Amino acid sequence: MKLPSTKTAAAIIMLLLLIAVIPLGIAMEWAGHTGAVVTMRELKWEDTDLHDIQEAVATPAREWIAVHAHTSGQRPPAGMTSAWLRFSLPRTEANSALLIDKVYGDNLKGYVDNRLIYDSSQTMNYSGNKVLIPLSGQDSAKELYLWSSVGSEGFGVEGNIRVGSYDKLLSFYVKQDLVDLMIGASLIFIGGALMICLFFLKLEFFSGVFFLILILISFGVLLITYSPFLPLVIRSHERLTGLCFDLALFTLLPAFTVYFEQLFGPGKRGMTSRFRNFQLVYSLFCVGVLVVNAALSFRLDDLYSFISVDVTGLLIIVQFLYLLFLSLSYARKGDKDAVIFSIGFSVFAVLSVSELIFYYSSAERYHLYWWKWGMVLFVISLIVILGRRFAGSHEKAVEYSRELEKFNNDLQRSEKMEIISELAASVAHEVRNPLQVTRGFLQILGERSGKKEKEYLQMAMEELDRASVIITDFLTFAKPGVDTVDLFEVSGELRHVTGILVPLANLQGGAIELHLQEDLQVLGSSAKFKQAFINLIKNSIESLQDEGLIIVTAWKTSRHIVISVQDNGEGMKVSELARLGEPYYSNKTKGTGLGLMVTFRIIEAMNGTIEFQSRKGEGTEVIVKLPVSGNN
Repeated sequence: MKLPSTKTAAAIIMLLLLIAVIPLGIAMEWAGHTGAVVTMRELKWEDTDLHDIQEAVATPAREWIAVHAHTSGQRPPAGMTSAWLRFSLPRTEANSALLIDKVYGDNLKGYVDNRLIYDSSQTMNYSGNKVLIPLSGQDSAKELYLWSSVGSEGFGVEGNIRVGSYDKLLSFYVKQDLVDLMIGASLIFIGGALMICLFFLKLEFFSGVFFLILILISFGVLLITYSPFLPLVIRSHERLTGLCFDLALFTLLPAFTVYFEQLFGPGKRGMTSRFRNFQLVYSLFCVGVLVVNAALSFRLDDLYSFISVDVTGLLIIVQFLYLLFLSLSYARKGDKDAVIFSIGFSVFAVLSVSELIFYYSSAERYHLYWWKWGMVLFVISLIVILGRRFAGSHEKAVEYSRELEKFNNDLQRSEKMEIISELAASVAHEVRNPLQVTRGFLQILGERSGKKEKEYLQMAMEELDRASVIITDFLTFAKPGVDTVDLFEVSGELRHVTGILVPLANLQGGAIELHLQEDLQVLGSSAKFKQAFINLIKNSIESLQDEGLIIVTAWKTSRHIVISVQDNGEGMKVSELARLGEPYYSNKTKGTGLGLMVTFRIIEAMNGTIEFQSRKGEGTEVIVKLPVSGNN
């Protein structure tokens, strides 16, 4: 069974993770619902912050207002500063508790039988918190009275009131909201780890990773400080928690836009850059108002709340819709990073914008929940994009390393060829003339000698002829340039070359097939061209075994004339392929390697390229590419 590639496996894992996140969110939201639900309750407003449980119990029934479980929190009538809420408890056991989904108000106190069973001095922030009140066996089937001073968002209970086992309700209470702290802490940890790695990255990656770190840490702080579970851990630092939430939000908005701009550019007419500059100025302005409000002992809470909640929320909606539109536009153009970004950001933006609309339409009483799961999807998409950037940089580095190695090999080969070229040019002419003179005298002596002496003289002349051929190769190698440039037809020249070499191929028990397009014209010397391909096809013939076959193919592309010489001979190893064209390297017993060197120089002089592909025992293919003539 073939295993998937690393990229495919990573994509499958990410897809499964994305599929699992939303069901996990649903499970965290709905799992663990247990206990009896209190559906009916009664409400009574008061115009004083002083409260007396005995007076509340003695209040006539006509002064109490029936409130259904699905009724939202109540806004107090004019002049009312506190309120009582009462309802009957079902039968309870010794280890029982009461869990209220959301309570709005300050300084919540609970009474049963005129006995104080719960007291909280914390402020209920962020559109309501859960409240878990322990109950004893003696509280069974009695009335519970809840008192609270009216907060900035009024007073009331939203959602369900459950009564049941303390352990089960506590487990549900913790399980539902502890996940916020876990995800937030994980994001901060990832951001911290990336911050350490940041010091080992090149400057070109610094800014992109830095703003991703800001996004991760800001998301982490938002999740932790917004979690209803946090008041259980920190009971006396509500102001500090709120400040941390606001600072993270003011950091996230511009950092998010800057990161988007680095991924996809400044946008049409620089709109993304302008929006980013506006967010930077606005965030600095909000931080300034925050500092002033803190310095004035939070006397500007109403103004600061309007700026940090109302205006910022609307700005977030505008930002998300604008960036979502841009990312989808880039994705339609085929940008893979934009596709990944759009998938994660679309889920995040739709959930966040929808919840913000619910939040403002409910007079800021809706508790945002689903945005964190969309945020998880979005963060995963950002990390995937970053990973793609690193992978692309790694591939570029590997490709650069390969090109550098090829360049070094070509440079070494060029230096060797230059040495041989200079040696050939200086020696060949001087040696060739004495050889021709010596051969002439040997031929004269042969005419006057006996039979035995003629054999020896013939052998001497054959060796002189062989030496002359080698010197001719030296001269060709030393001066491969085309003296006369003509326009010639490739197919005709290849037919002429194969016509010469077919008898030699037949002697080796092989054959030559031609598959040639017509009208393939190049500029160069036809004689040099024929010499180069005689060398190549002759090498293929010498490598043939039984039932050998050489296929010569020529065709035209938009920029090149491509010629392929393919055989089914003995082939070559990778190490042998790497040394082709080196001086004096040859696989043949009596070969000098100069023939292939001459071929390389001729193809190079014609501004072409030559490439060898071979496998041991399967054959070799030579691919030559020559530039197309302007008349083609």
